[in-house]
Amino acid sequence: MDYLPNILFAIILGLGIGFFTINVKKIIRNIKLGRDINRSDNAKQRWSNMAMIALGQSKMVKRPIAGILHFFVYVGFVIINIEVLEIIIDGLFGTHRIFSFLGTLYDVLIGSFEILAVLVLVAVVLFLIRRNIIKLHRFVSSDLKGWPKSDANYILYFEIVLMSLFLLMNAADYHLQLLDFGHYERAGAFPISQFIEPLFNGVGESTVMMMERLFWWIHITGILIFLNYLYFSKHLHILLAFPNTYYADLNSKGRFDNLASVTKEVKLMMDPNADPFATAPVDESAVPSKFGASDVHDLNWVQLLNAYTCTECGRCTSSCPANLTGKKLSPRKIMMDTRDRLEEVGKNIDSNKGVFVPDTKSLLNDYITPEELWACTSCNACVEECPVNISPLSIIMDMRRYLVMEQSAAPMSLNAMMTNIENNGAPWQYNQQDRLNWENE
Repeated sequence: MDYLPNILFAIILGLGIGFFTINVKKIIRNIKLGRDINRSDNAKQRWSNMAMIALGQSKMVKRPIAGILHFFVYVGFVIINIEVLEIIIDGLFGTHRIFSFLGTLYDVLIGSFEILAVLVLVAVVLFLIRRNIIKLHRFVSSDLKGWPKSDANYILYFEIVLMSLFLLMNAADYHLQLLDFGHYERAGAFPISQFIEPLFNGVGESTVMMMERLFWWIHITGILIFLNYLYFSKHLHILLAFPNTYYADLNSKGRFDNLASVTKEVKLMMDPNADPFATAPVDESAVPSKFGASDVHDLNWVQLLNAYTCTECGRCTSSCPANLTGKKLSPRKIMMDTRDRLEEVGKNIDSNKGVFVPDTKSLLNDYITPEELWACTSCNACVEECPVNISPLSIIMDMRRYLVMEQSAAPMSLNAMMTNIENNGAPWQYNQQDRLNWENE
């Protein structure tokens, strides 16, 4: 019976990690539905980007208030994981503060955890005020109605509960340490919970121990629930920001990827020595089976990783000149729609024994409209603003490419320009051989 709590904890831990592993495998499978793309170049620059942007939060602090508050929450999340490791070991082996042998270092660690916990609580309360009382525009726009808005609040409530339980657990533990009760040996420094500890004065020692155990169990169980909730939440970026910043495009933001087959034709068109009426030889291997993207299968795996990494912070949309002038486009919605469609495809695969059965939906039209796509000015403001290097523009351009090259569904003025380029080698409605006639006038 003495080992029953340890066995129960091992079962809960196993279930929590097990479900998390299943969800991670689903995410990896869904991301791999995308087209292959090589992002193995310049490893040094990629590691540097990941260190500076994902770990160092360098792009977050461009907006100082939100950046600093997020930094507290982020550092608290990362560092308090050390405390979680101790809880897991104590839970499995029935020990009490197993890392206490570190002495002064342990005191510093526990003390810093408590200070961080308070900073996290302050930051989270301010985030709740910004979202629900001040109602910043980027948090109340139409693309955040329903689940996205609720999800953001749920996470903040979760963090308040977890941090509060951590401090209450430490306060009860510290109270029992002062009483030299049972196995609660003196260990750790408690700069915050020492002020909570007097709440337990006058309460029986056994009752305080039961409360400490209750706080401990709810705290670690809550962490495991939070871990598995990430799959359904925008806070998946806590984990995916690292690979996302590593595999981000290193090319300059104004550079677009060109199709080899189209590039050949353009080069022939621009060659002054070439026959203007000749056609480029067709290399079947260089011609894709489909131009552009109409559904998530047509996007590359980095774009699908982008969709799962989106933090829904709205910095992209708040900086988008099209959105600011009242157009329908919201780069944040582009990423959210891509993720929603990808999840729908994943569920289709799950329900059909690992095989996707074509449905009547697609990312284009059912989720993202042509009106949104053509509103984009391709200025890269959304890419520049994203704190985790997501590129909504790459998805927009691939879907535009599909509209133009597969459906000839470009706006009338753009179609006229492209017809002129195809027929005359320039956007203007003049034959190549007549271009210089103005010199003779």
